[in-house]
Order: sequence, then C-alpha cells, then structure tokens
Amino acid sequence: MDRFLIHYGIHFIVPLAIAFLLFKEHKVKVLLILWTGILIDIDHLLATPIFDPNRCSVGFHPLHTYWAMTVYLFLFLMRKTRIIGLALILHIIADSVDCSLLFLQSK
Repeated sequence: MDRFLIHYGIHFIVPLAIAFLLFKEHKVKVLLILWTGILIDIDHLLATPIFDPNRCSVGFHPLHTYWAMTVYLFLFLMRKTRIIGLALILHIIADSVDCSLLFLQSK
C-alpha cells in the first residue's frame, strides 16, 4: 500500500504542487500538461502481462528506456518543451522510486 501511495503520489500530487507553487499564473494548464506525462504508460500495452506489479518499468518498456529518458532530458532543456520534458521526467522519477521500493520490498 505504501508503494502504491508513493508511486501515484509522485504521479499526481507532485505535479499539483509544482503547478500551484511554481507556475501560479498558468497553474491549471501546467498541471494538465504535467499529468499527461502518465501517457507514456501506453507502452505497457506491448508487454505480457500488460500490468505486473512486480515488474520494474524502467529499462523494460520502450518509453521507459534510457534512450527515451535522454529525449525527455533534451525536451526539458529546451525552453519551448520544458514542461513536457518535466512531465516525462517526473513520470520516470515516479517509476524509478517504485522500482527502488519493489527492490527493497523483495529483501
């Protein structure tokens, strides 16, 4: 349960905090963009089974690879795509934390 709350807290609560604290004038627009970072989970449809609570997404699914993360970092570094890049990086952070918790749970 803790893993679930932490993982989805990073996916949904952290973007809420970022949008409302750092982007006050455009908070709703930024929040919606940050929440769309969850869409990279579409690559889970390529896996069998589609959802495995004991599988680390990072490095496994195509949009969760280190090559993809390089693209997300590049998007973050460019001014016009910074929020999109941040959304994708936050998603990878959430999944990385989940992988760490999965590893700790298995010990």
